[in-house]
Amino acid sequence: MDVGTFMEDETLITESSTGGESGVCEIDTNQEPYEGMLFESKEAAKAFYDEYGRRVGFSTRIVSSRKSERDGSVISRRLACNKEGFNLNRQKSGRVQLRKRESKREGCMAMILVKREKLGRWVVTKFLREHNHPVVSSPRKSRPTLDDKDRRIRELSAELHRANQRLAACQEQLRTCMTFIEEHSECVARTVEIVVNKIRDIESEDHSQHQ
Repeated sequence: MDVGTFMEDETLITESSTGGESGVCEIDTNQEPYEGMLFESKEAAKAFYDEYGRRVGFSTRIVSSRKSERDGSVISRRLACNKEGFNLNRQKSGRVQLRKRESKREGCMAMILVKREKLGRWVVTKFLREHNHPVVSSPRKSRPTLDDKDRRIRELSAELHRANQRLAACQEQLRTCMTFIEEHSECVARTVEIVVNKIRDIESEDHSQHQ
């Protein structure tokens, strides 16, 4: 049975084949590397180790690669903690070369070594877990689940419903105000008409008396 793992989004997938049949199943992404672990490619191995480092609390880098003498392709790769090795002070012309920033190398030995198999898949042949420095995990925010999305949709729907209710109340108040204004305008118009008619009557009486 051939088994390989590779990164798809943030989920590890294992492909297995027995005879001509193959199956795909998910693997717990919280697991750590182990000797014998298989990947579809060197990029998949690096992606897994990067994610593992992020979860545990350290940065990773490619320390070394070995190439085939036959075709120059990479046949093994060592991935390690970013604090692997040491930075040595070098002297030039009798002067000490100053580093622009403090070295992050602390001689950490944590690493994995992956090698390419004949079938083209990559296997972890060595894994060193321990670090010689503190590590601080910084877990990434989990992706929202369907339940989270449904709950958010319900919350937004309820908020929209409340907003529609407030809008309807405002529209009703506006209609009430407009009705009051119209009625008041009609009342004012009738009052003005009465006053005008009375003035005309008075003017008419005055005119009759003068004649």
